[in-house]
Amino acid sequence: MKKRSIIALLALLVLSSCQEFLDPESLSTFDSQYIFSNAEDARKAVNAMYVHFSHDGFRSRLSNNMTGNTDIEHSSGWTSDGARYQIWNLKAQPNNGDLGYVWDIGYKAIRDANIAIEGILGSTAYTSSDAELTRKMKHLLGEAYTMRAYWYSMLVFYFGDVPFSTEAPKPGVEFNLPKENRNVILSHVIEDMINAEENMMWADQLPNGIEQINREYTLGMIARLALQRGGYYLKPDLTMTRDGDSQQYYQIALQYARKLIQLKDRELPRDFRQVFVNQCKFISPVNSDILFEVPFAVGEGDVGWNIGIRVDGGSSAKHDYGSGSNYMAMPPTYLYSFDTLDIRREVTCGLYTINTDNQKVLVSTGNMNISQGKWSRHLLPTPPGKSTDKGTGINWPMMRYSDVLLMLAEAENELNGPTADARAALQRVRQRAFPESAWALKVDQYITNASASKEKFFEAIVDERAWEFGGEMIRKYELIRWGIYHQKVSGMVEQLKKMADEANSGTGTLPDYLYVKNGDNGDLLIYNLDRKVLAAPDESWEQKSWLISMWDTNLGTYREWITKDWENYITGSKIGVPDGIVRYVFPIPTIGIDNSKGVLKNDGYGF
Repeated sequence: MKKRSIIALLALLVLSSCQEFLDPESLSTFDSQYIFSNAEDARKAVNAMYVHFSHDGFRSRLSNNMTGNTDIEHSSGWTSDGARYQIWNLKAQPNNGDLGYVWDIGYKAIRDANIAIEGILGSTAYTSSDAELTRKMKHLLGEAYTMRAYWYSMLVFYFGDVPFSTEAPKPGVEFNLPKENRNVILSHVIEDMINAEENMMWADQLPNGIEQINREYTLGMIARLALQRGGYYLKPDLTMTRDGDSQQYYQIALQYARKLIQLKDRELPRDFRQVFVNQCKFISPVNSDILFEVPFAVGEGDVGWNIGIRVDGGSSAKHDYGSGSNYMAMPPTYLYSFDTLDIRREVTCGLYTINTDNQKVLVSTGNMNISQGKWSRHLLPTPPGKSTDKGTGINWPMMRYSDVLLMLAEAENELNGPTADARAALQRVRQRAFPESAWALKVDQYITNASASKEKFFEAIVDERAWEFGGEMIRKYELIRWGIYHQKVSGMVEQLKKMADEANSGTGTLPDYLYVKNGDNGDLLIYNLDRKVLAAPDESWEQKSWLISMWDTNLGTYREWITKDWENYITGSKIGVPDGIVRYVFPIPTIGIDNSKGVLKNDGYGF
């Protein structure tokens, strides 16, 4: 049964009221000392931070809709002037509503975290002689520090240098602050989590398990943000760099990834598909792969609405699962980058949609609309109704244990090369991806080959993270911190053109057309996904355009989605950005400029 989410359990909504960013009037009229004098009321106050996940600014924007385009996920960013299209096309304006949503809820979540942090630190409960009470309060403090760290990490990814405040709103405190260097912000929030994590509880000690921030997630976030801090970033002068202390932060990433593995190791579930089926079935196991997932009550959340397997519903549908789509397709270069024995490919790359006749049919090939196959509203334990769409209640994964293993492998390789520890971490992830009969070649020999040099092992990590986390919409952030955003996108576009050329000329080995039919159980069967064939074995198979659909026969060239979807990721948005630089930073939204009373302006990053 679906647990009631933290978001749905808020009892102190006054702490997250819709006042302007850090407006002192938004502070609760309750006596702060009373609120934080006991664990139960303090819990409610901390819960106020979670409510911002239920806003469209997170559940359909920041979590997935704003995180293209990359070498493994894409959207058509040039077909409209709408808010999300501006973002996909790297041409968002300060009045962009989606960016405004993220800025607004980000700073409101930070405000509520600051209220909780000050309230806990100033409470008698935090220093009580009651060991159980102080244990609970120290855990809540860690939750608040981690939530604040998450939102600041997102704000600096999207807006670069931003205002930084760690104080709760109250009279006499100035909150119209200038921009702070993004690395100062990241260093501060990393240190906060380091100081708090040892006093936090594991997911299996918490009433909501992985549906609330826990110690394992905080340890993983220390590693993730340390890699962000030690990685490349765009400076206001439109150069990509990483600071001279980057190795120090790789060391922190290594230390805390290793700490989690040593203190709370767990086997990766052998069934990769089941990790995501569990989410669709409202099952949230502790001590498994997912460390923390944003909890959505039924009626909330957009997983299975704007991301996942497309399902066509409506009043005339022969099923009761409603309608869902996917705004982020996956290019065929990603599909064909997988080893054919890799079980993650079939799970990750959705090659079918469910039509109103409740049949699985091949995805639309107009722009190769391969979907994020990890989630489907068609798997919900109770069909929500023919005319439903949003609000599936499917949780959103924020971090998985396999991520921690690969962060350890990456940090260890950066510092010491492909050591035994780095190889062992990569091995654990790849072993889950292949049948045991294939381990000798696909795991052991693969890793031996990749370990020939530090550079080759890094490339293996880049590839492995693509195969492991496709559709989970974290690739953009990784390409940024690796400093290879332009390189990966431009390389992928050239490979797409090569595929289209070969399909048009009839050369190459991949299929120009697929032969498909439905099996007895309604599953979509594909005869020749990985090879070109001249004909199907019998007339029961239907021919469908596949890679040939990437070639526009009327115009005698590539489909526009190949040449335009990623164009500004290659040309630097045609605003004088140097070659090889992706201006992924967006202007500070109008809401931030207006509320700053003249302190903030868009005066960097080419704006």
